Amino acid sequence: MIEACVVDASVGIKLFILEADSPAADMLFSSLAAEPPARFYVPDLFYAECANVLWKYVRHYGYPIKNAYRDLTSLQNLDLLTVSSADLLAPAMKLALAHDISIYDACYAALAYQLKFPLVSADRALKRNLLGSEIQFLELSEL
Repeated sequence: MIEACVVDASVGIKLFILEADSPAADMLFSSLAAEPPARFYVPDLFYAECANVLWKYVRHYGYPIKNAYRDLTSLQNLDLLTVSSADLLAPAMKLALAHDISIYDACYAALAYQLKFPLVSADRALKRNLLGSEIQFLELSEL
């Protein structure tokens, strides 16, 4: 069981949109209710990224609007520890340039690096790009 980590939107959204790794995401997030509870950290952009995926599913895949709003409420009620992305910009830029990743992804990586916790993600391309870095990366499907 993971006691503390950084989770990205590719993991969080799987709580609401059924995908192959959704059971692994459910199991991971269930540790927030364990005793003692796990600590999951996210940059504040996590919420906007997840909301954007919900918007995309409503617009392009017929996902019910009422479900998207319900999911937004559930997302906001997760017991996540949120860090300002503004505080991560300089180290994120350094990581983004060094590893050819987006600033969005680099914010998660920078937070994981600063906290010395693993980054849990379902993004295999991000995993490839961070190989050889000091970021401890855990792929959701391997948990």
